Formats: sequence, structure tokens, C-alpha cells
Amino acid sequence: MSEQTTQEQIVEMDINLLRTFKDHPFKVTADYPMIQLKESIENCGILTPLLVRPLKDGSYEIISGHRRKHAAQMLGLKIVPVIIRKMGYDDAIVTMVDANLQRDIILPSEKAFAYKMKYEAMRRNIKKKKLHPEDEEDEYSNSLIGKRTVEILSEEGFDSPKQIQRYLKIADMIPEMLEKLDYGLISFHPAFEIAFLKPNEQRMLLDAMDYAQSAPSVSQAQRIKKFSQMNKLTLEAMQNILSEVKKGDLERVAFKSGQLRQFFPRDWTVDQMKQEILKILNEHMEQEYSDCNFLDLC
Repeated sequence: MSEQTTQEQIVEMDINLLRTFKDHPFKVTADYPMIQLKESIENCGILTPLLVRPLKDGSYEIISGHRRKHAAQMLGLKIVPVIIRKMGYDDAIVTMVDANLQRDIILPSEKAFAYKMKYEAMRRNIKKKKLHPEDEEDEYSNSLIGKRTVEILSEEGFDSPKQIQRYLKIADMIPEMLEKLDYGLISFHPAFEIAFLKPNEQRMLLDAMDYAQSAPSVSQAQRIKKFSQMNKLTLEAMQNILSEVKKGDLERVAFKSGQLRQFFPRDWTVDQMKQEILKILNEHMEQEYSDCNFLDLC
């Protein structure tokens, strides 16, 4: 390994020494942004070193840079630049989450698990500080005392305390339901209500959704939750609720974002997709009109 002199230690490290962060909540996939990152690294190299921490077995755990490592592996690189920073697991969690929450695209499940990991790490830090108040050098833990953890999360992030509480609850959903949320097959606010159901009730709800070919609205999800709280929730009750015609269903045409996202680059916003759809429809209508005039059929 060759060192460079900077404010922190930077080394060129064997990629085989790097380990994925324990319970890393952010997915690393070969999507369009990954292709762009791969091309950037191929042309310019890794401009921002990975941040890692040393482990007892001589390997290094990635705190920030899982996507850069994956792109480097796709290119067959054996050596990558890293910054080595000694820190405990809870401090590493906070740094890892903060670094990844800056991504342009984050799935709801990723944010839910990230907030949960940081929330639990911060609470452990606060507990340790209360047990060892003499540690005056720990300025970060000192700043946490006397504040609600969700309020601190909100101050350090982009969501309100109430929204963070919703994400923390959504982290309790079963994987199959979280997948539907990630793909836009269930909206966020109904998902929050669904998160209060027991795991077996969530699985029943999946069967009811398949039966009714419909996802619950907020009001339907709230009614389903109420049945659960009264210990009266059955598969038939959920099927009946989901089979109701929702207000406005007969007046508009709507698509879930997950149904459309497969046709567009992953980093496109909803507005970009809408504009592209309207453009395609306009071009199609113009072509139809042109063909109609040409054939003298209009």
C-alpha cells in the first residue's frame, strides 16, 4: 500500500481487503446511475476515496463507497483509494447513514432501515454518555443529551420528525410488503398504516390485494388497521374493503410509478416521466393525424 500525505491517511488498498458494512441498508444494483459511475471511473478514476474503518481480522469495513467498489469490480480494478478512519461501530453507522442519505434516489425501504439503524445507534450513544458523563471530549454525544432522537435525526437530515417516525414504523413491515412500496405498488401513507398489522395479517393482506387486484388507499388501510386492533381482521374483510370502488377511479386514469419506472432511467423524476409520456402521446397523435390525411380517410 502506498500512502499519500493529506489531512487523513489515504492509501491505495487491495479491493479484496474491503468488506461490506454490516447490515448495510442501501442496495447496490447495476442500474443506470451505476453504469454512469462505471464510465466515470473508467475515464477519470475514483475521484473520491472510499471511507473505511479497520477491523480486528486485518480487513476493512466500508463506511462510504459501496457503489464505487462495485463499479471498480465491474472494471476489474484490483486497487482502490481509501481513507482509513478508526471509529466504533455506532459512530460508523451514523457516518454511513449520513453519507448515503445524500443520494439522489433512495428507496423507501432503504431510508426506513437507514433511519432505524441511525436511531438505534444514537440511542446507544446517549445511554453510554449518561453512564460516563465524565467523558467531556465526546462533543457529539454531549449534544444529544436532552433532545428527542427523532428531532436530532430531523435536524441532521431532510425529513420532519413526524415523517421520520413513519419511516421507523415502516421498517417493521414484512419484506414482501416493503418490496411493493419500493416499486410504487403501495403508496407511502397507506404503507404506514399497514405497518401496524401483525406479520401474518400483512401476508393475508397481500392475498387480498391479489384477489381484488387493488392496493389500499389511506382510508382503506386505516379501516383494515382498526379491524386488526379490534382482533376482527379476516381475509374476507380485507377482500371486501379492497373490492370497493375508490372515489375517483371512474373519473381518471392512474399508473403506479413502479409500473412505469421500468421504461425509464432510474434517476428520472416523476415529472420527467410525465413529460416524456405526454411527448410520446403527442407525437403518436400527430403521426395518426398525418397518416389519416395521407390516406384521405378523415
